[in-house]
Amino acid sequence: MSRVIDNVDVICEHKADGSVIPLRFRLLNEDGAYEAYTIKGYRQLYSKETYRTPDGVYVCSKDRVFECRVLILDMYRTVRLYFDIDKVSWKIAI
Repeated sequence: MSRVIDNVDVICEHKADGSVIPLRFRLLNEDGAYEAYTIKGYRQLYSKETYRTPDGVYVCSKDRVFECRVLILDMYRTVRLYFDIDKVSWKIAI
């Protein structure tokens, strides 16, 4: 199971058709400073049912789940971003 962080700062694009595109996010490190990461590629995961993800996050059909490729320390990593439409909040699974 991955580490899940609630209330992540995310810069995203909201399109006229209602879709959301994540562009950047930032996390607080151990020293108390923010580290910003640019999303190099993403894909949105779709589901019409309620389920628990491999990260242990409970999502339903109206939540948005994104698998994102991020360059961290000269290595590409895949992280999952979760957007809760009702609470207008983001979570990340690293």
